[in-house]
Formats: sequence, structure tokens, C-alpha cells
Amino acid sequence: MTEAMLTPWGEALDREHPLPEYPRPQLRRNSYLNLNGIWEYAITKTAEKPAAMQGEIVVPFSPETPLSGVGHILQPDEYLWYRRSVTLPEGFFRGGRLLLHFGAVDQRCTVWVNGQEAGSHTGGYLPFALDVTELIEGDAFTLELRVTDPTDTGSLSRGKQRLKNTGIWYTPQSGIWQTVWMECVPENYLRSLRITPKPEENAVHIRLEADDPAMAAVTICRDGGIIAEGQTDENGESTLTIPAEELRLWSPENPFLYDAAITLAGGDRVESYFGMRAFGIGKDEKGLPRLLLNGKPYFQNGLLDQGYWSDGYYTAPSDEALIHDIAEMKRLGFNMLRKHIKVEPLRWYYHCDRLGMLVWQDMMNGGESYSPLSIYVFSNLGLRVKDDRYRYFSRSDEAGRTHYYEELGQMIDLLYNTVSLALWVPFNEGWGQFDAAETADHIRTMDPGRLIDHASGWHDQGAGDVYSRHVYFRPYRFKADDKGRAAALTECGGYSFRVEGHSEKSGEFGYKKLKNADELMAAYRKLYEQELIPSIEKGLSAIVYTQLSDVEGETNGLLTYDREVIKLPVEEIARINRRVTLEKPEQPKETGGEAAEEKAAISETEEVLQGAAEDQGESES
Repeated sequence: MTEAMLTPWGEALDREHPLPEYPRPQLRRNSYLNLNGIWEYAITKTAEKPAAMQGEIVVPFSPETPLSGVGHILQPDEYLWYRRSVTLPEGFFRGGRLLLHFGAVDQRCTVWVNGQEAGSHTGGYLPFALDVTELIEGDAFTLELRVTDPTDTGSLSRGKQRLKNTGIWYTPQSGIWQTVWMECVPENYLRSLRITPKPEENAVHIRLEADDPAMAAVTICRDGGIIAEGQTDENGESTLTIPAEELRLWSPENPFLYDAAITLAGGDRVESYFGMRAFGIGKDEKGLPRLLLNGKPYFQNGLLDQGYWSDGYYTAPSDEALIHDIAEMKRLGFNMLRKHIKVEPLRWYYHCDRLGMLVWQDMMNGGESYSPLSIYVFSNLGLRVKDDRYRYFSRSDEAGRTHYYEELGQMIDLLYNTVSLALWVPFNEGWGQFDAAETADHIRTMDPGRLIDHASGWHDQGAGDVYSRHVYFRPYRFKADDKGRAAALTECGGYSFRVEGHSEKSGEFGYKKLKNADELMAAYRKLYEQELIPSIEKGLSAIVYTQLSDVEGETNGLLTYDREVIKLPVEEIARINRRVTLEKPEQPKETGGEAAEEKAAISETEEVLQGAAEDQGESES
């Protein structure tokens, strides 16, 4: 393995008990057995079980990561094997069913319990559970997995992983990368829970999925006291009224959460939470379209958040690390994070809910190898290409398109109860985009209470709620949408400053390179004060700056990859962010002509174009 750049939490990792926290805060039970820790592993060229394992791996870190203790990039023609022995604690199984949960396994896996196949799963980002009750006799059993991962040689969702990592494409990873755990449930147990807040009605709607969801007891509490009680009907649904004197709306400034408890017939009891909030689109006092929170214009000022860590890659080294990123960005004055091409563990969303951080959630991209025509050339020529031309968008594989919709639905179901989740982003910059307008309609049917940016960056099909633009290489000039959607700058900035000792030894990628922190601060200040803040009065409704942290050779984060350094003064960033409001901004003094700015921008564009060409045109520019 190469020398690892560890985060503070990676330095303190307990290899025997990593990430021990209950992984599903939105649906909690008392029954819980965490299976993270040291497992055995092997890597083979055949699908036959190996006669012997090769070493130890720390689950849930992928074998590619420093924290796994392995340091091997799984190839498309290789098989990754896991094995461990499990002993159930005394009294853990009290009758009913034993469920085995995997937070995420990238990308195809088969699971055996005591040598018998328990099930399989395809897709690298979403959780799945297997009922293993009939496969376990006594309190001890052996658990085995076989995993394959084609990464970018296949057409399924892969995010920003690529076998040849460079620029905005990162080291691939495979296998288990979220918590593995077990629980014991009654025969009639709650499989899923949907909570829909209706603040305009002072009510909350509950929908349960179980074999028998009728007559379940539902209790709503505030600050430990019961404020509403009810029962579900024969379909497992119930609408409870929140007394007016108990109503508190959720917002980033006041992230108030109510507690909920549900008890099914047969004794299954789960606990959850929710917040009373509503998202929408509406016009301000000037008639300009705005993003709304709880019926009022609310400017969403955020960051692109890749969710990568220098030591765990997709997997944060601890729960405290997840909290750190959210809390630090809130301290800097941001109120939104755009989770970019990745689904996080549910605890990340829980921390956004309780700390008060809005979330824009991207769907993971897939498709065949991307063409520079679709992801770069067409957009820079100003061409609006209809995205039902599947070949141009690397979506010729019908099975891959079908699986995209399956995963999209699973992701919406998984995150539906996330209080802070304001907006869905099904496609980004043409990466495997197809039928985006129809996809937006599909999302609206599944989740009518949230907003949609149907094609972030370019290849706009005229759908969704947001007129979405990415601007990196030239000054931002506000443009209103002719369809009446809210205008949003959904990626910008990307200014690079490489901090020695806290960056990878080779490579520096960004959309504008700065030599030191002072230059970075000056560029950041100019962007906001001369381009973005003046545009708010004209109708700009959201900003997403690139990005929260460095990732590998991409050095355009506000934090270094190891999270050790904040590159800019906290007080100055917070001061600028306080001005990012819907109030009339103070107009800055001009420091140069637009012609000079455009000339410099063109020069920068040419430099990055050369790099994009060397990277097969695959750039997030």
C-alpha cells in the first residue's frame, strides 16, 4: 500500500469496532447487532470459493482504501470474497425473524449463510436486507460474500469512480462500504415507514408497510411530552393533527424535530422523527420566481459535497467525521449541501436534519463510456440536444436504463423521510442522461413535496423547477428562464489551492489555480461580491460552490482532503455568506472591465480544454 493520508478520525480508528452507531436513525429498534470489524478476505480470478482466505480486511472499508488494511483495486475480472464467523448474543433471537442488513455493497454480490445461499443484490449504493432465519441453527453461523465490480466498464450506476482516476474522476472502490448489521423482528414487522409533514394543515401523515399494518398505535412527542396519538386504518395510514400551540416549523436556523413511535399488532415497536416543513416555488414581491421554504422565499447557499475521505474514500472514518463536515460548513455560513453523485449512510442525513443543513440529492450516474460530444462539446456550443438519442448520451443499454429507474425509486424511498432533503438531481452534465423530462415527471409522482433539478448544468430539457447552470471559466451573467423556473447557479468556483503536507504528492486539478491562501480569498471574494451577490436581486435563487473538500488530485475544496486545514478565514467566509440573502445587496466597486475579464476567462478555458482533451474530454467544466 502507498503511504496513507489519514484524517484525525482515521488516526484514532478502532479496527475491532469501526462505525458502531445504529445505522438507521429514521427507523430504530432496540434489537441491534453490529457486524463491522475484522473479517477475512480473498481475491480470485474465478467464481469458485477459494480454499483459503488471504488476509484480514476491516469492514466496512473497501479493499482499495487505507483504512481497510488491504490496498488493492478490484479489477473487473476479479472476485472479492469475505468471510467471518458470527455468534449471536445471548437472548438476541427471541423468535420471529432474523434480518441481515447491508448498508451498501459495490456492485454485485451473493451472500451465503452456513454455506447456503441467502440471496444476492445488484447496485453499489443502496441498502438491502436478507431474511436468514431458516439458515441459522443455534447461536453461531458463518457469513460469506462474493463481490464483483465492473466500475466504468459496465453500464450500471458508478458515480465518479473510474479505473483510470484523474481530475474529477476518482479511485474506484468495491465491496462492503457501509455498516453490516442484524436485528431480530416479530413475524409482523414494519418493513418501511413514510412520514409526510403537512404544515399548512397542522398535520402529519403516516403510512406503514407490513403484513398487517392496521390498528398500529402512533404517538407524536415534542420535548418528551405526547402531543398527538392515533391509529392506522386498514391500509396502514393515519393523519394526526399537531395542536397549533405545539407547531414549530423546521428550517436551517431552527431545525426542530418531533419524535414519533409506532407499535404494530404483534408488538413490533419502532421509533422515528420528522420535521414540519414545506418546499416549493413561488414569486417574490417583485414577481421573480424563487425557491420557497415554508411558503416564503429562502435563498439556498451551498456547496458541492462529494462525500470522499482521504482514508476511507466513500466511507467516513467515524460518525464524528460526518458531523464535522456538516457543522464546519454551517459555521462558515452555508445552509445547503449538494450531495454529489453519491448516496450517504442514513446517519449523514440524520445529522443534516438535526443540525439544520438543507440537502440537494444527486442520483448516481451510469451508462457506457462517456462521449466528449455529449458531456462537453454540445454544451459549450450552446446546443440543446434532445436526450432520447440514447447513443449520444451513452445510454444504449436498455437494461442499464431500466436499472437506473429501479435504483432511482429505491433511493427516493430510502430518503423520503429526510427532513432536510429539499431537491432531487436525477442527471448531472449529461453523464448517462436520458429522458430527463420524463424522469422529472416520474420523480414528481413518487415525491410531489420536493423540488427537481432535472438536468444539472446543461442539456436542459425544459422540465423541473430549476433553471440550472454551471459556470466556471467566465464571469457569471444572470439569465432568467423563459419557462418561469427559479434560476440557480448549481456549480461555480472550483478555485484550486494546493496545501503542502495536506494534499496528494502529485497532481493539482481545479478550474482556477491560486498560489496561496490570500489569492484564493481574493478570487472567492470577487466571485461573490462582483458576480453572485448582485445577481440575487435579479432573480438568482441558489448557489452551489465547488466544493466542500479536496478529493485526491482535485484541490478545489474549502477543506483539505484530510480535513486538517480550512483554506480560508472562517470569519471572512461567514461575512460574505451573511450577504447572500434576498435583501438588496450592497453594490461592490468595479475593479476592471468586462472585456478584460472575458479575455482572461478565455485564456483559462483554453488551458483547461487542453487538460480535458488529455482526459478524453471527460471534465466537469
